[in-house]
Amino acid sequence: MTLGIDAINAYVGRASLDVRTLFEARGLDMRRFGNLLMRQKSVNLPFEDAVSNAVNAARPLIDELGEDERNRIELVVVGTESGLDFGKPISTYVHDLLGLGRACRSFEVKHACYGGTAALRTAVGLLEQSPDPAALALVVAADAAGAAARDTYWEPSQGAGAVAMIVSRDARVLRLDRGAAGFHSYEVMDTLRPRPEMEAGDSDLSLLSYITCLEQSYRHYAERVPGTDLVDTFERLVLHTPFAGMVKSAHRTLLRRIKGVSPEETEADFERRTAPSLTYCTQVGNVYSAALYLALCSAVDSDGPHAGPRRIGLFSYGSGCASEFYSGVLTASAGERVAARDLPGAIAERHPLTMEEYEPVADGAARRMCGVRNERFDPEEFPGIYRDRFAGRGLLVLEEIRDFHRRYRWT
Repeated sequence: MTLGIDAINAYVGRASLDVRTLFEARGLDMRRFGNLLMRQKSVNLPFEDAVSNAVNAARPLIDELGEDERNRIELVVVGTESGLDFGKPISTYVHDLLGLGRACRSFEVKHACYGGTAALRTAVGLLEQSPDPAALALVVAADAAGAAARDTYWEPSQGAGAVAMIVSRDARVLRLDRGAAGFHSYEVMDTLRPRPEMEAGDSDLSLLSYITCLEQSYRHYAERVPGTDLVDTFERLVLHTPFAGMVKSAHRTLLRRIKGVSPEETEADFERRTAPSLTYCTQVGNVYSAALYLALCSAVDSDGPHAGPRRIGLFSYGSGCASEFYSGVLTASAGERVAARDLPGAIAERHPLTMEEYEPVADGAARRMCGVRNERFDPEEFPGIYRDRFAGRGLLVLEEIRDFHRRYRWT
């Protein structure tokens, strides 16, 4: 029995914005642009939300399953920090819209960007206890950025999308190392979303907390897995990626504190083991609970479809805070299975927004957030983008909120 990720897919949105253009339009300090290491960010249109992101990521995986396999999905769990109700979980919509069987657990988990890992770990634990050896779980990490305040450095890093994963006992993408995980958590007000339309916090404190958690969760991992060597044990290091510059800084600090290596050796190690995981993140932005798993897809694709089995180390962080360093083995079939999703093609196919197009999209984000009682969404507000990027594509879009109940339709 080798539990883990059997299939994985990302939904990266259908529109994007050039980050340099945003910096210049907002009058932000261009010296900080270089530190972000970002090129574009994905942008949800007002008729997209965390549910549509989740379903659009998961549907290709579900469509590939036979009827018997679909009926063996006994858990749907969504990790998100973009919940739509204090009680009703996003997973209920996802379960229904994908047409899954009713003999199924369904719930939502939240801990900022750690939510995706919390969902995956929960699914693995529950699946391990199932009496059905062929049981499956659907795990989705899905988020939608809020309406960021203008003239802040939060806005350029915010992305949108979701990563969906099928979890099984015979994983063909990532086989998790049983019992190999280290943790570090404590209370801190680094970043937060206290209201539906607001993201706030202290970016410097967030970086320090992230670095502290990376070091301490790795040290805990090494205590629990004797013989671990930070450089030699893992062929790839895949880290939660709010923005690529944060990962590079954290990687540099970790190697200096754990291994005491030179700056030159650190740079070479970063380029070899971590930089390949950042390609998609630099083009999509921070997708919160899904960010680590988008980085995982990038790392797998960078190795090509025919790479052999290799062990990777993964670091998950959620503000507030919780963290986990864990490991697994990418299988010989991982590259082929991820390449089949053509994520580079999906990223390239997004509509590149102008600032004139972006402003009403950003202003409309609040219309689809939690707490909205009644609202209709007309794609004809964005006729060109809808016609070229949504119509006839079989994607889920938000049509209406009526007395708090969300109603969706397929394009």
